[in-house]
Amino acid sequence: MTTQMAGRSPANAPRILIVEDENPLVLLLTYNLEAEGFIVESSERGDDAELRLLENPPDLVILDWMLPGIPGIEICRRLRAREATRTLPVIMLTARGEEGERIRGLSVGADDYVVKPFSVPELMARVRALLRRVSPERIAGKLHAGDIELDRNTHRVQRAGRNIHLGPTEFRLLDYMIEKPGRIFTRSQLLDAVWGMAVDIDERTVDVHVGRLRKALSRGREPDPIRTVRGAGYGFDEMFGRN
Repeated sequence: MTTQMAGRSPANAPRILIVEDENPLVLLLTYNLEAEGFIVESSERGDDAELRLLENPPDLVILDWMLPGIPGIEICRRLRAREATRTLPVIMLTARGEEGERIRGLSVGADDYVVKPFSVPELMARVRALLRRVSPERIAGKLHAGDIELDRNTHRVQRAGRNIHLGPTEFRLLDYMIEKPGRIFTRSQLLDAVWGMAVDIDERTVDVHVGRLRKALSRGREPDPIRTVRGAGYGFDEMFGRN
């Protein structure tokens, strides 16, 4: 079965094909990729995915090693053998963490190799890095909202021209929320997106880091760009910076 997930991504957004037979993982990746603005399709069988790749290649493939139909590693080998898909970015997902298996995956042409269980934020960063390399004009390196600027390439944040010093977690929180202004995320959603699916920490940790982010962003009477919805969660205020 092949599905295309509904989203609000712009028509010219990069298109990503997930080839994975673990449905919970497909749903998790789809949610996070669509939240980043990508168009997402998925297939649970290797033979079905190969047909799609022949007919309409995406901008990037997230490919599981073990699949029904045709193994992912064989699909990757065939992609590299065809002129039309020779440079198509491929991230291989696998439960095989041995060095020999990683070398084998990379030797057939995979651009990157991620071992399960993995950090979702790390995978999102790898997706952006690969797409930025092949289509730099389609991946925003800088995000702006009001007088706040976030630079993904240098990991710097400025507000009204002054540097804002954020820790890695606060930077990821801001990056995730500023790209989707007005959307409110539950603590559980933020844990999955910012800390990763394999992390087992208390949801109250989110409150601590949101508090740190607020303190770093706002000085004196500057308006707070982080919106709190009691009983729901947090988001970046869609009205921030507007008159």
